[in-house]
Amino acid sequence: MPYTIVFTATDTEHTSGTDAETALEALTTIDALQMSGEEIKYIISPQEGEIGVEMLRVLAKEEAEELQAIA
Repeated sequence: MPYTIVFTATDTEHTSGTDAETALEALTTIDALQMSGEEIKYIISPQEGEIGVEMLRVLAKEEAEELQAIA
């Protein structure tokens, strides 16, 4: 499921966004953004709507379980 991560740099008011194809990819992107000082404003997906990082963690865990069941 695709996700869009909207964020701002701590030193500006400019909002930017980036896309991820999976919840795990979105979490990895969020970690990198936060390590570089970016503030996560929100995460949005077509199926879930606007979600938080904790919900994204739950979705990533579910995705991993589904992939494991397929393999």
